[in-house]
Amino acid sequence: MLIRTVRGLRIGGLLVGGAAAVTAGVVGCTSVTGGHAGVNARDAPAYRTSMAVSVSQSAASSSARESERQATLTTQAIHDTCETLSTSSADAIDAVNSYVSAFNQRTPDVSATEGPAVDSLNKSADVVNASISQAIPAELKAAFKEWVDGAHKTAHAIIRHAGPAEFNQTIQDLNDTRSNALSLCDATY
Repeated sequence: MLIRTVRGLRIGGLLVGGAAAVTAGVVGCTSVTGGHAGVNARDAPAYRTSMAVSVSQSAASSSARESERQATLTTQAIHDTCETLSTSSADAIDAVNSYVSAFNQRTPDVSATEGPAVDSLNKSADVVNASISQAIPAELKAAFKEWVDGAHKTAHAIIRHAGPAEFNQTIQDLNDTRSNALSLCDATY
């Protein structure tokens, strides 16, 4: 019986407290403020000017943040493709140098170095091409595409067993293309 009485007192206390809160809210909301509802014609132009300046500053700030975000995305895209070019082209050049060395020494394992050279060149061309995005500026994009085309052309020259003069020119063009692209990359760091 004691538990029922305590529970009843609690519920009663909650009800009385809730009613007091509602009454205080109603009493607090019934006060009336003096004055008249209308536009203060004297202060309205200053308010409009203040709001226009605020909106203008907000737009400028937002535009600046977006420009900064776009610049960060562009820089990241450039650096990603530059890193891809740097690492994959180094592997491709090493494989081509092994092929050239075996060819120049007329070793019987020339054919064993031909496949890896062709594969490395094509792999580098493919990964660089896949990493080129719209965020990359046109000049860099063109340099990356030149590497892609040059790597494929060199791989094709190896497969066709191009003559020494043609092959050497192809290698020279590939080296120039790589140097140009990497120089442009270095300028972005």
